Amino acid sequence: MATKLVIRNVRTMLSGRMEKPILDADTIVAVDGKIAAIGREKDVDTGHATTVIDAKGSSIAPGLIDSHVHPVAGDWTPRQRQVDWIESSMNGGVTTMISAGEAHFPGRARDPVGVKALAITAQRSFDAFRPGGVKVLAGAPILEKGLVEEDFAEMAKAGVKLLGEVGLGGVKSGDEAKKMVAWARKYGIQSTIHTGGPSIPGSGLIDKDVVLEADADVIGHINGGHTALPLPQICALCELSARGIEIVHNGNERAGLYALRIARELRQMNRVILGTDGPAGSGVQPLGIIRLIALLSALGDVPAEIAFCFATGNTARMRNLDQGILEVGRPADFVFIDKAQHSAGRDLLDSVQLGDIPGVGMVVIDGIVRCARSRNTPPAENAPEIVSGGSGGGGGGGH
Repeated sequence: MATKLVIRNVRTMLSGRMEKPILDADTIVAVDGKIAAIGREKDVDTGHATTVIDAKGSSIAPGLIDSHVHPVAGDWTPRQRQVDWIESSMNGGVTTMISAGEAHFPGRARDPVGVKALAITAQRSFDAFRPGGVKVLAGAPILEKGLVEEDFAEMAKAGVKLLGEVGLGGVKSGDEAKKMVAWARKYGIQSTIHTGGPSIPGSGLIDKDVVLEADADVIGHINGGHTALPLPQICALCELSARGIEIVHNGNERAGLYALRIARELRQMNRVILGTDGPAGSGVQPLGIIRLIALLSALGDVPAEIAFCFATGNTARMRNLDQGILEVGRPADFVFIDKAQHSAGRDLLDSVQLGDIPGVGMVVIDGIVRCARSRNTPPAENAPEIVSGGSGGGGGGGH
């Protein structure tokens, strides 16, 4: 039996697309986990719904995407000896996470056979297990010496689609990284490169010359993870590369704002994507993405509706994902948000531009309510309600 979700009474609908960030709509219909219609309630078919959610004047955005995480096994991280960090991030509006390498795996293998085995295992594991319903795209091998082209072909055939942060392993020189990044790209594996000073034992400085020579698809944490490059080098990376400009929560905030300013001056804010770079030495950040949106909007002088695109549609386009954009045919991944109670802002967008974290009232992934009012954000001024059908929330572990 088909499931049909109807969401009505939405105040502001954020599309995730920079070219049209706000939609003229107040209703969404999703069938079997996919968006079937977006528009005004009088113009769409809302009949025979199995679940109806009254947004009650709250706003809705595509589920947020964290472009840079370091998962290990399930919803546990040995880096901070913490469990449930992924499900907790879902309570911060994150519905998709992208691994930049399972670098914290205890005793991580450094030989080619072990590198491949860990990547394939992580890909298989998170494909079958979704903490809180979050889509964790994992299985991102860390480059080590001894890998050959056939290894990349083998991993790609097994389902590996990501390359771990270049520079976290034994491969740190530009020429060696360039060769392996090209092999990965040949077999459809997308790459990210570490940028800045060392973050964990075994990593090292990756400066602009190495980043430019390696030519990875994403300039990982251009604002450092944690230590940033000098601002002239960050400027050069923005100007001389056409690759993704990734700003992370765990990096240098001044450098992140500078990278955003250069991207805006270049009229290339479509290249800006967001990540937390957690778990890390600074911990895990369940609200890292939503905090970063508020920071960049408030201090980077970017309209809030555009800042939301950095963590949704921009990442979707750059990472070749179906989710991240409100559009017919795409996954029904939504976060209901509104200004926090007692915020000085007039509404959601004004409050974010003032630097306030919005309240998350509900999270939906693939048309299924995964949590009601967030346990991590401040309470939203307006919160949605399930008026018929559905379970009213609840995290859940796997698929």
